[in-house]
Amino acid sequence: MYASTKLPRTSALFVSALLGGVIFTSCASSHQSANKALPPIAAPANESSISQKAEAAPIARSRPQLIKKAAISLTVNSVDQTIDAVSQIINKQQGDLIGLKQQQPKNDNPRYTATIQLRIPENLLESTLEQLAKLGTVESRNITAEDVGDRLVDFQARLTNLQKTEANLQKIMDRAGSVRDVLSVAQELSNVRETIEQIDAQLKSLQNQVAYSTITLNLEAAVSSTSPQPAFGLQVQETWNNSTHSLSAFSVGLLKLSIWLIVYSPYLLIFAALVYGFTRWRRTHSPRLTQTPESTSSE
Repeated sequence: MYASTKLPRTSALFVSALLGGVIFTSCASSHQSANKALPPIAAPANESSISQKAEAAPIARSRPQLIKKAAISLTVNSVDQTIDAVSQIINKQQGDLIGLKQQQPKNDNPRYTATIQLRIPENLLESTLEQLAKLGTVESRNITAEDVGDRLVDFQARLTNLQKTEANLQKIMDRAGSVRDVLSVAQELSNVRETIEQIDAQLKSLQNQVAYSTITLNLEAAVSSTSPQPAFGLQVQETWNNSTHSLSAFSVGLLKLSIWLIVYSPYLLIFAALVYGFTRWRRTHSPRLTQTPESTSSE
């Protein structure tokens, strides 16, 4: 009776153990087969291919930031009429007149000249130069450009870093406890803000120079103008001025000569005394010299 109840329990344990071993071996075999199925070098190969594609891809370059300056010289029939025409062109091109210098005819330069400085949008530079060239005969024309892209990037990076520093200093100032710490952080914050304003001004100035180009326009009249003959009254006045100037110069010369004579008067008196003494000595001794031969002959 005892044996019959013991055998089924043993067989049940054996069967469960057997089933567990089968399940374990099947799981292990499936895990190994799965590991064999996955290629170990697949991931690095994909990463290397992606990096190669990234290196092979061209680097996108930003548009150059150029400061353009142009200069053009024209020979025109009328400088005044050309200035009016230039003003109309500036208004049409949405530009500004930033400088005007007119030179009236003179003896050394008998031509009427003018210099005009213009500021126009950068994209309208070529069209504006073409319109200006139609106002007269082009004597010279040149355009210069300066790339300031690196400076703009540098200013923007510095400005961003300073703004972050400003925010951090503001947080530190809010947490500061003592008055000394607050004053120290406030001074540093003031210095940072001053630097931010300077860099921001330089950045805006460069951006403005890139956005607007400058043109220097030189105008010269084609026909030289002769200066009119001075009036009779002006000629008389000029003659009077010259004569009075000559008289004053002669008077000053005599006064200078008198001063020289007064300064050297002792030497002049000594020289005059020597001449006078020599003359008297010669007069007193000259008769004796003339009588000596006569006395010798009479004897």
